[in-house]
Amino acid sequence: MNIPFSRWYSEIKGRRSTRLFDPNQAIESDKLETLDSICKQFTPFPDARSCLVTESVQGVFKGFIGSYGKVKGASAFIAFIGNMDSPNVQEEVGYTGEGIILEATALGLSTCWIGGFFRPEKVASLIKLGNNERVLAVTPVGYAQKLGSFEGKLLTGFGRLHKRLPISTLVSGSETENLSGWVKESIEAARLAPSAVNRQPWGFNNESDGITVFVRTSNPEFNISKRLDCGIAMLHVEVAALNFGCKGEWQFLQPPQVAKFTIWQ
Repeated sequence: MNIPFSRWYSEIKGRRSTRLFDPNQAIESDKLETLDSICKQFTPFPDARSCLVTESVQGVFKGFIGSYGKVKGASAFIAFIGNMDSPNVQEEVGYTGEGIILEATALGLSTCWIGGFFRPEKVASLIKLGNNERVLAVTPVGYAQKLGSFEGKLLTGFGRLHKRLPISTLVSGSETENLSGWVKESIEAARLAPSAVNRQPWGFNNESDGITVFVRTSNPEFNISKRLDCGIAMLHVEVAALNFGCKGEWQFLQPPQVAKFTIWQ
């Protein structure tokens, strides 16, 4: 399927991670059908896919998600699955999964990328995995519970979870002080991408014909690949470029580089 870029771009700035859901507000059947359809249709890479699960959610999520609280009240979740034979499986899953996240947001639903605090054996019992496939991350799905309490703010990603590093820290290459056009739009969008413990491991090299995404940091992985985070940022780069009227294509690169988005002249 083609990326619904205007629909997804409009959700990038407003998206927030949610861990506390309203168990009394069920997801409408038409929204579940739409989300399931997008999971099946948005498969830009052959070795990455998404699967919506609406039953037996209990027991999928481990207690506390880092220091930010635990997932409560979700009535469904989406598994992000990759074929580990692919050398680029992490970034492919990140890119693919973020498309599903933005679609869920556009449907008025809340989500939260979770890579290290779920039970993969439980998820595997609920879906069919192919040879050498692995669930790399999941997201609960539902309606956020509206709480003004400290717990509510903590569990919905309030405060430091949405702070972003300045562009000057993230960008290298030519004319980094005067970014303009699609490059500026794309990097601004990529800055807002979610990442494990908000570590923002990506960097961007501004080049004459495109943007290269690379792993900028050397801190621990926290059991979640930084390249998966970079794949999420890649999706934001392309959505913003398309919204600006620029089409291009990705080429995967060797570590610590991740991929280059080259625009078509």
